[in-house]
Amino acid sequence: MSSTAANGLKIVIVGGFGVGKTTMVRSVSDIRPLNTEETMTQAGEGIDDTSAVADKTTTTIAFDFGRITLDERAVLYLFGAPGQERFWFLWDRLFSGTLGAVVLVDTRRLADSWYAIDRLEHHGTPFIVANNDFGGQRHTTEQIRDALDLPDDIPIVDCDARSRKSSKQVLIALVDHLYALSTGGGSLSAP
Repeated sequence: MSSTAANGLKIVIVGGFGVGKTTMVRSVSDIRPLNTEETMTQAGEGIDDTSAVADKTTTTIAFDFGRITLDERAVLYLFGAPGQERFWFLWDRLFSGTLGAVVLVDTRRLADSWYAIDRLEHHGTPFIVANNDFGGQRHTTEQIRDALDLPDDIPIVDCDARSRKSSKQVLIALVDHLYALSTGGGSLSAP
């Protein structure tokens, strides 16, 4: 990246353990992402609930970092937060200077998203919710909104974090939401 980029915009991707935050950063980053994934060991047994992610062998222990170049003057910095409760103390630092956030959810485990939503609301950080497709039963937007007790003005989008195109659409939805908030309701993607 040239030294002329004047605007760095920070986005945080948060959510429960194993919802796809690292996968999303990897799928959409223009650069090879920095990640702090380590092999899960017996030390985490009884601490990390792996029942819903039995095949998971690694976990983020600090954060993931990726970048998307928007144009020669602006870049989007992506930070994927660790999902386990024992690493939540890092979240408040990650939220500092954040433009907005994506709460990535797995509808099989929506309760794992409450802490992320609580912290974002506490910090006054605008966010959207992205429902990561893990193949199982589909839930409507209203079912997810009701389960998470979200107001109507918080966008909920479906995604597949493995797909670059789908992950980009999530980020576009977030930027559109941020634009709407800053203009009192306008939309970037409106005709």
